Amino acid sequence: MEIKQQIRLAVDAIVFGYEKNTLYVLAVQQKYGVFKDFWVLPGGFIKDDEPLITAVKRELLEEAGISVNYLEQLNTYGDDVHRDSRGRVVSVAYFALVNPQNFVLKADTDAKDAKWFPIDKLPKLGYDHKEMVDLAHQRLKGKLTYQPIGFDLLDDEFLFSDLENLYCSILEQDIDRRNFRKKILSFGIVKETEKLVKMRASGRPGKLFKFDKDKYDSLLGENFQFEIKFA
Repeated sequence: MEIKQQIRLAVDAIVFGYEKNTLYVLAVQQKYGVFKDFWVLPGGFIKDDEPLITAVKRELLEEAGISVNYLEQLNTYGDDVHRDSRGRVVSVAYFALVNPQNFVLKADTDAKDAKWFPIDKLPKLGYDHKEMVDLAHQRLKGKLTYQPIGFDLLDDEFLFSDLENLYCSILEQDIDRRNFRKKILSFGIVKETEKLVKMRASGRPGKLFKFDKDKYDSLLGENFQFEIKFA
């Protein structure tokens, strides 16, 4: 049986940033098309000779001016054959984690503007992009409990309270800070530095910590499991 296809393949990126106890999502404002002036996730069609991961990195650079290290494939969207008014479009969604302070956003190509939005104050997104954000948020919450991906959202050196606040903010729940600190330090992958900074609340000096990625990578070869359970 002859099968005729007129399907286009696209990629979309849910990029999370974290700053001042707030989780942010990167969105771009469309310059053209049905969703002109609407906010959407960065993304677009892939080229015929382009791997998916290359395409999503290119779109992020072109539409928002950022490059990312951590990208994970999230889901494929295509069950709704009418999800895109331009025709049958299947999209492969990825999510990424970055520190917003490391980037200066710059919209280009078919993006009119690029901006970070608090996840609870996102504007109405075009297409099915809100669904993508919701799924990525749930995936992020889950991965925080079994992979140390949260360190990608912090500065290289951080107060331990910053790490605690990150978990509280993203998981949207309080944690037992004493047990959390004990558990994290027991892994041996977070090291104290000799540096001190003034604590934001009390003004007293607090020690800065650093994630030891080399130690974490070496532990993985010994069947090490990063696991944090919350009541």
